[in-house]
Amino acid sequence: MKKNYVVRCALVLGMAITAAGQAAPAAAPAPTPAATAGPTPTKVGIINITAAILQTKDGQKAAAELKTKFDPKKSALEKRQQDIQALQDQLRKGAATMSDEAKARMERDISTNDRSLKNDADDLNTEVDQDQQKLMQDIWGKMNPIINQFATQNGYAVVLDVSNQQGGVIFGAADINITPEIIKLYDQAHPGTAAAAPAAAPKPAAPAAPVKK
Repeated sequence: MKKNYVVRCALVLGMAITAAGQAAPAAAPAPTPAATAGPTPTKVGIINITAAILQTKDGQKAAAELKTKFDPKKSALEKRQQDIQALQDQLRKGAATMSDEAKARMERDISTNDRSLKNDADDLNTEVDQDQQKLMQDIWGKMNPIINQFATQNGYAVVLDVSNQQGGVIFGAADINITPEIIKLYDQAHPGTAAAAPAAAPKPAAPAAPVKK
């Protein structure tokens, strides 16, 4: 039976900034109360916190760093998955002509490799989740005051996070979506942390000679 151990990482696997179904950072600071002076605010706004975080220059830079860090590990797991599948195919095709001892040995190898792969995939997923959570928390800590200031200055009584599809917001008009404004204000407030232009890539080294088995 073929099993796939997928690394759960939206940032590492494709970098798509969709954010659908993802909750806002768990330990986000409490919003700052709006100022009571002046007219009572009445506007309602919506924001996709996850998309806002990931689309800032800080978020894009951190996502690229996570991709660089985890892609080799993910590729190694995929290679091991392919090796296990090759053994399974070999066992299935040769079962009729293999000795009972050979079949038992191959089945043990497949089972051992399969358990090892699952454990390593779980460990990598945990590491990915921890790094992504830290990324979200770090940027959210700087974004939260910007949202509060924007909402206060523009007469918003409430701003709802729509990054979690289970959050209860069924519809929000495009003109009350403040996500683009918050991304722009964040990048203006934190311009020095954006990724620098990439340097010229070094000339690749000659490939190593294959190891003979």
